[in-house]
Amino acid sequence: MTAEKPTDCVFCQMMSGEQPAHVVLDEPEVFAFLDVRPLFKGHVLVIPRQHHVTLPDLPAEQVGPFFAAVQRVADVLPAALDAHGTFVAVNNVVSQTVHHLHAHVVPRRRKDGLRGFFWPRQKYADGEAAQYAQRIAAALRASGS
Repeated sequence: MTAEKPTDCVFCQMMSGEQPAHVVLDEPEVFAFLDVRPLFKGHVLVIPRQHHVTLPDLPAEQVGPFFAAVQRVADVLPAALDAHGTFVAVNNVVSQTVHHLHAHVVPRRRKDGLRGFFWPRQKYADGEAAQYAQRIAAALRASGS
């Protein structure tokens, strides 16, 4: 798909400030924020600033910056959130509820109950999402990212 911003893309609206987002990374080529329906608290979505629907749509020169940001988020989540590791995934079309390329970076803990692909979603308490976003953003800044 083209890089033109569709007017109904909620992720593009988040980048422009038209929709609220708990932002953890805001850079010229990428944007990252907390998933509003997280698998686990601290679940981050990393997106390219240019609107592309799937990974195959992403121009080759943007793949590196996109995955470098995914890698950086995956690197800092365990320490930032006292997790044991991360789960990273990209859906292309199937299970892609927002049609803007995004990588899921999910904090994982041993025995956290995540099995297969039947994942219960969690909700943030009032003000909790902002705290998670601040912790992750601070860890990214501290890492020199």
